[in-house]
Amino acid sequence: MTVFQVFHAVGEKPVKSYIRPTSLAALAIAFAAPASAQDLRASLAEDMPDLMELYRDLHANPELSFEEYKTSAKLAKRMRALGFEVTEGVGKTGVVSVMRNGDGPTVLLRADMDGLPVVEQTGLPFASKVMATPASGVTTGVMHACGHDTHMTGFIGAAQLLAERKDEWQGTLVMVLQPAEEAGGGARAMLADGLYTRFPKPDYAIAFHDAAADKPAGSIGISPGYALANVDSVNITVKGVGGHGAYPHTTKDPIVLASAIVMRLQTLVSRELSPLEPGVVTVGSFLAGAKHNIISNEARMQLTVRSYSDESRKLLLDGIARIARGEAVAAGMPENLMPVVEVQEDFTPSTYNDPDFAEQLLASFADRFGADRVGTQPPVMGGEDFSEYRRADPDNIKSVIFWVSGTPDHMLRALKEEGKPLPSLHSPFWAPDAEKVVATGAEALAGAALELMPRSGG
Repeated sequence: MTVFQVFHAVGEKPVKSYIRPTSLAALAIAFAAPASAQDLRASLAEDMPDLMELYRDLHANPELSFEEYKTSAKLAKRMRALGFEVTEGVGKTGVVSVMRNGDGPTVLLRADMDGLPVVEQTGLPFASKVMATPASGVTTGVMHACGHDTHMTGFIGAAQLLAERKDEWQGTLVMVLQPAEEAGGGARAMLADGLYTRFPKPDYAIAFHDAAADKPAGSIGISPGYALANVDSVNITVKGVGGHGAYPHTTKDPIVLASAIVMRLQTLVSRELSPLEPGVVTVGSFLAGAKHNIISNEARMQLTVRSYSDESRKLLLDGIARIARGEAVAAGMPENLMPVVEVQEDFTPSTYNDPDFAEQLLASFADRFGADRVGTQPPVMGGEDFSEYRRADPDNIKSVIFWVSGTPDHMLRALKEEGKPLPSLHSPFWAPDAEKVVATGAEALAGAALELMPRSGG
């Protein structure tokens, strides 16, 4: 995940702007008899000391993608104690907890569990000292630098609130602890392992993510429509004929050809993609040669490609392959030396927040937390595999992921008074105001579930 950008507070526009005439009926049905904010908040306040102890434990003991064995076991035990039917090992290390409570909608709440290969530098007394060796083969520190520890803790807080209030809601609650969000394959692995066949398929799917935002900690932002991007990783191997750097005419220089490809790739977004369609083609790595006076046989590039729609994604990926081949032809490369373009399979599809559902949550959250804490925010080009839960059945599942600012007061003051930039998500210095993120996330998840599953006659 990447840091989410500035979002606009509802206070800058009347809250009623989110309640369109066409959606009033839907609002009345989906959000009838909202649970008392004071009631939830009072219960949550009693739970917070234990939740913060859990947060510190999770923060100090992160695990990498698909290695969340201790984390998942620890949280599964808590879910069983709350009365959920718990299944472990879904999608390798995922946990699915189900609570059936009569006829009604099925609501899925999700939290991600994995940490990142980052050496923590926050200075927190409970900072991670964990070391591990990821797939790269390089031993490194491990850190919850993306805030998944706050997601899990808020998730447990919401589970406790909902388990205590079974007499206030009616339906089926499916709570998913997902592995490997950072690797982009955790949700896909759980779905492939029968998430929607072995367990109830949701009508609604909801998640939250902490954010390094220029808003006070505990502020909520939602992007109706596209919220996060398609994320593709592309490898290009540019072939050539190497030789002595003093006699370049005897070679076919792959570095010159690869450089031409890099420059031409920039025209995909500037000249082929509609100006109204966002897109990114970034060459993040360019490797070739090992000595000053030797022209290598090969150059290798690694690209990240970002888009929102499937059509834009196809245009960019097809264009990359076409440009690589076209530049090679222009350079006089024979067929056996054409570049090899490989699109990696760990594609993360764009995350789409159903607009009507997003507006319903905006109105509900504004009512619950106050207009000054809730607002819309622009979409970002980061990726999130929460998208997979809706994409598996887009005609029947409505989903929303929302952001909770975790920016501590001292960081916000330094930003506004000194222009000191905030550490981003994935930074070794990111230390959110965890208490506010957890409290806000837990109440928002539980409140939304209660309002989506009102008890009949309530």
